[in-house]
Amino acid sequence: MRGEFTNIPLVDLSGLAEGASAEARAETVETLRDALTRVGFAYLAGHGIPREAVENLRELSRQFHALPVDEKMALKMNEFHRGYMPFSTSTIVTSTVDKVTKPNQSESLMVMHEVPEDAPYAGEPLHGPNQFPEKMPELREAALDYMERLSALGEMLSGGLAEALGLPRDWFLPHFDTPTLFLRLLHYPEQKDEENLFGSAPHTDYGFVTILAQDEVGGLEVRNKDGEWIPAPPIPDTFVMNVGDILARWSNGRFVSTPHRVRNLSKRDRYSQPFFYDPSMDATVACPEEFVAAGETAYSKPVRYGDYLLERLNKNYDYRKKAS
Repeated sequence: MRGEFTNIPLVDLSGLAEGASAEARAETVETLRDALTRVGFAYLAGHGIPREAVENLRELSRQFHALPVDEKMALKMNEFHRGYMPFSTSTIVTSTVDKVTKPNQSESLMVMHEVPEDAPYAGEPLHGPNQFPEKMPELREAALDYMERLSALGEMLSGGLAEALGLPRDWFLPHFDTPTLFLRLLHYPEQKDEENLFGSAPHTDYGFVTILAQDEVGGLEVRNKDGEWIPAPPIPDTFVMNVGDILARWSNGRFVSTPHRVRNLSKRDRYSQPFFYDPSMDATVACPEEFVAAGETAYSKPVRYGDYLLERLNKNYDYRKKAS
């Protein structure tokens, strides 16, 4: 269960890399288990992602958000949940953490997994074209390269998570044949210190894991069991990783999906790039048979990931409410 933590633990992932010793892997798995059962969050070091890839994408995100509004609005969110999301167009009404009444004070460019035109699932929900500004071809290249790198990191991480649950290393792999990937290039302007106003209102994430690169401004906070909001300040060359609701369900509550929020009171613009590594749309998320065989009771019913995800998107994003 989520503990009374006062800081976010750091996990060195080098023990999960190919060629690492069995002892190093076992140590990393144990550290992951402890972090995600107590806190649900961890800083990730030793991840193998070059600093240049992170910083290059962040700079391109800054350039994108500096474009004139009409150029960004030409890329407004399409039916496949890809494109530009203006300020105040998402309100987390499905939050189980707080009664959210005000929209998030942020804007973003949402990029998802590429879908080949001849793919059998092309055109199905959330399987369509990404949108990038024609004047910035380098943004597309950098975003897709970053997603490829982070997808490999997510796959490596999933092996460690399976082992931390006492499951075979490859247990999650069949559920990620065609993973659902989100890269959100976020801009948080300075916000007013006003009640119930947030860059990102208190919430838990929907999916499997979130791998966040944040700039030096800070503003992310994580809520512990006592209801205290613990800062998660940036640490150079690390990502902040957290458990999403789907992984909490899959782990039958062993791993906790912890509430968090963003308040940008820094008097500076904040830029972040969360990457969401989620299962295939047709994956069934159910308590592992190994847990049931050991006498556990599943705390949630099986769910098709795509159905679960679309329900949440439809409730939380203005463009989807208007289309429905």
